Amino acid sequence: MKVVVLCSGGMDSVTALHWARAHHEVQAVLSFEYGARHNHREIPFAAEHAKQIGAPHQVIPLDFIGKLFASNLLKGGGDIPEGHYADENMKRTVVPFRNGIMLAAASGLAESTGAGGLVIAAHTGDHTIYPDCREDFMRAMGDAMRLGTYAGIELLRPFIALTKGQIAAEGARLGVDFARTWSCYKGGAIHCGKCGTCVERREAMLEAGLPDPTAYESTPPLPKRPGAN
Repeated sequence: MKVVVLCSGGMDSVTALHWARAHHEVQAVLSFEYGARHNHREIPFAAEHAKQIGAPHQVIPLDFIGKLFASNLLKGGGDIPEGHYADENMKRTVVPFRNGIMLAAASGLAESTGAGGLVIAAHTGDHTIYPDCREDFMRAMGDAMRLGTYAGIELLRPFIALTKGQIAAEGARLGVDFARTWSCYKGGAIHCGKCGTCVERREAMLEAGLPDPTAYESTPPLPKRPGAN
């Protein structure tokens, strides 16, 4: 199938891009500039991996999100919380309906480029924090994409039943260089090592039994997962 891949430049979406190349024909790699603190750090990695597989990379500007929406993830928002990704305070990093907006735009691009599918790297760990990653939403959005396009665009979620550690293992199998990906929400010169996405990245490498190639400002003991004994 010809597909468009949503790729932020993070470890999950870069792995999804390499998965898509192995299983489908990648028509385009799509990133969004929406005013997030870390867009300038992660999008270049999306472009790099798109070039690596020989697919065109497109960036769609969504300036209105950064100007009008409320989220600590956006420039001008509050501080990025530290701790576990599943902590209640991480809800401050939710960008309202972000995936809905991005999937709608991506569906139009997919149909315009002759693709039949759209690949997104949503996984089990996302469900805790992000309403627009949950199964009911994704199923409804997939129906909307299919019914709202002549091509019947299919929403492909190859990692929906996987943990981030399992995605890391799959990426290693596919030859992904995780040093050439970005996670940290703070968007500094190197990963902070303490925000929710850095904690999740560190956990994933441990779970997968992989050496972590990431440079961190600090690596304090990993916090307990909420609800863990």
